[in-house]
Parts: sequence; structure tokens; C-alpha cells
Amino acid sequence: MAAFAGNSLLCRVALRETSIDAATFTAVRIGSGAVVLWLIVRARGGARVGSWISAFWLFAYAAGFSFAYLSLTAGTGALLLFGAVQATMIGHALHGGDRLGAVAMVGLAIAFAGLAALLAPGLSAPPLAGAALMLFAGFSWGMYSLRGRGASDPTAITSGNFMRAAPMALALAIGMLPWASIDARGAMLAIASGAVASGLGYAIWYTALRGLRPTSAASVQLSVPAIAAIGGVVLLGEPITARLVIASVAILGGVALALRR
Repeated sequence: MAAFAGNSLLCRVALRETSIDAATFTAVRIGSGAVVLWLIVRARGGARVGSWISAFWLFAYAAGFSFAYLSLTAGTGALLLFGAVQATMIGHALHGGDRLGAVAMVGLAIAFAGLAALLAPGLSAPPLAGAALMLFAGFSWGMYSLRGRGASDPTAITSGNFMRAAPMALALAIGMLPWASIDARGAMLAIASGAVASGLGYAIWYTALRGLRPTSAASVQLSVPAIAAIGGVVLLGEPITARLVIASVAILGGVALALRR
């Protein structure tokens, strides 16, 4: 979870304090993640697999994530991302015939009320464009996660998806070439996001999933926005507003109720 939150911090500090642009950051992040995951799979002697559809959702998540952090703080971005991921996966379960109890429905209502409160117009509301991009990134990551459920070797599948997403990210960077910029520190932060927080982080997460129940795995992700918000305050000097605190309690508490069973 610290690695997942680290992606928010690394992306935010790179786009705020270095000259790297969002498209280049995305390309370097996915490319370096692909290299690390390929090395892990090769060291284990496994075969690289994956699919182009999953790779597209991975690319869509990474691109939306990067461009959203041009205007969002680390904590707000992580909260919107997490909320969208969980909403996507719970919505898919409901569409597939799952039924939620009264407590779970109340939890979802509280969570969506918290999201509405966070996005409502006001001085402390996040920029609408950035919020929309992060919600799209969360939806994309939710779709990517749903496609990977039940995978026999999720690390190998993730490696293959990263390899397929790399040319998509490169195409985006080439398309944005007139606005491209990069410096050494920005590149290093993008590599850290891709190789460490994404590549190694995903490999650790999928290993940990083998010993976690689905509800436990979903619940532990509640910590990501909190870790990102604390990191943003301590490392980046970002403010924690009353709106963010109230919305966080509502969204995370509501999702926790929805996941009780």
C-alpha cells in the first residue's frame, strides 16, 4: 500500500517540482515498469502473457493519473482514484447479480455523498478537469483489475500488459512532443514510480494476495489515500482541508461498510 501511495507522491512531486511533462512521465513510468517486471518474470523462468485490452486499460489509467496530478494534491488524487476503483468493482458485482444488504447500501450512499461533497463547488474543491481525469483513471484501473481476477500467474500477466502498454504510452508522448520537456530529476522520479512503486509494488501485492481473503484485500486498500495524504503533508507541504477530511471519512467509511461481508 505504501508503494501504491508512493505513485501519487512521486507523480505529484515530479510534475510540480521538475520540468517533465505528464505524457513523458507516463511513458517513462510504464517503460521502466515493463523492464522490471520482465526481469522478475525472466528470473523465475515464467512466460510473459497478457492481453491488448488489459494493456489499454493499464495505459488509460496511467495517462489519466499523470495528467490529473497536474492540478490535484496527492491526498485528493488518491482519494478520487480509490473511490472510483471501488465504485467500478462494486458496480460490476451488482451488474453481475450480486446483492448488497441494507448496511452495505447505506455504506455506498455515504461514500457517494462524500464524493459529491468533495467535488461540490467551493474554494477548496479540486479542479473539475483534474478530478474528472482521476475518476477516469480509477475507472480504468478498476476495469484492469476486473480483467485480471483469478489469474494463475498475475505477475507474468502484468508484465505482458506493461510490455503492450509501453508503445501506447510512447505514442502519447510522441503525439504530445510539441509540449514535451524533461530533466534528470523528473526522469528519475518517473523511473522510481515505474520500476519501484509500480513494478516491484505490483509484484509484492500479487504475492501478498495469495494469503489474503478478498474482503481483507479490499479493506487494506482503505489505507492508500491516508498514506498519500500524510505523505503529501509531510513531504510536499500540501494542506489538509476540512473538506478533504470530511469527504475522506465519508468515502472510506462508506466503502468499509459496503465491504463488511
